[in-house]
Amino acid sequence: MTHPDHRPRPRAALAMAKKTARQVLDADVRARLAELTDIDPNLVLDDLTTPAAHRALADVELLVTGWGCPPIDEAALKAAPLLRAVVHTAGTVRHHITPACWERGLAVSSAAAANAVPVAEYTLAMILLANKRVLDTARAYRLERRRIDWNERHPNAGNYHRTVGILSASVIGRRVIELLRPHDLTVLLHDPYVTDAEARELGTQPVPLTELFARSDVISVHTPLLPETRGLVSRDLLARLRTGGTLINTARGAVVDQNALTDEVLTGRIRAILDVTEPEILPVDSPLFDCPNVVITPHIAGSKGGELRRLADLALTEVESYALGRPFSHPVRPEHLARLA
Repeated sequence: MTHPDHRPRPRAALAMAKKTARQVLDADVRARLAELTDIDPNLVLDDLTTPAAHRALADVELLVTGWGCPPIDEAALKAAPLLRAVVHTAGTVRHHITPACWERGLAVSSAAAANAVPVAEYTLAMILLANKRVLDTARAYRLERRRIDWNERHPNAGNYHRTVGILSASVIGRRVIELLRPHDLTVLLHDPYVTDAEARELGTQPVPLTELFARSDVISVHTPLLPETRGLVSRDLLARLRTGGTLINTARGAVVDQNALTDEVLTGRIRAILDVTEPEILPVDSPLFDCPNVVITPHIAGSKGGELRRLADLALTEVESYALGRPFSHPVRPEHLARLA
């Protein structure tokens, strides 16, 4: 079978955890993959070292990967001499795209842009709820169960003319900035890789890191975890966050000094909304679970449930582009890896 332009369908394979394949690639998606490529949509490679995997890889030109894909290392590439491209149905490719992939010159695409959408939506919701003091007000009302003059208790609550600080204009950070535009908010940005002119084009005010924390009512962290960003949100920066301010982290837990944050929130001076922590699953006796001014969710900001189809749809578009000889719309380039999650 060939495409309308008479191109033969590229030979492809799935490489990811079998659970990922079940959750992300429904029957319709697999059927579309089978139309676009020469693929066994029911064969999912979760180990690239077995003889069966090597047989499957022998004539593969395109790998469709997902969460749980093993590293595509030199041994895997040796077993896949015809491999030319990888389409990833999730965000970061750091866990499976190795230096050997770049040395071969593989074309790599990622669905990071699709995964950014629900993270940004979660962040927007939490920013608006934090400034409105909804979460702690609901908690207090549930406990006190009486009429309270909330204007007296929270005279500065609300989103009108509040200041939001965005730490890093990553793919997600930029999406958050975009979603904040219709609101009566001042948006500050700190990102050493963004020029002042570009920051203003995004509709933000560029500021130094210390000023970002000192001026913001809410700080939203979107920094990738790199050696130089581990612990970036330090004890000193948290101390600069104004009293009553909120830190939101949907990036990586280790970007924030966890001990310093715990000390700060336990005083009651600031609040935190954490979709990620360090470690990823907190100890059962962590004081953060019972801290009334902390909201913890178990890494749910990214694509979940029906949102997984958005990842699959973007990947299908990229597979179609490859099959038709077109460049990827969402390429991952090795020169950008140092700044990517």
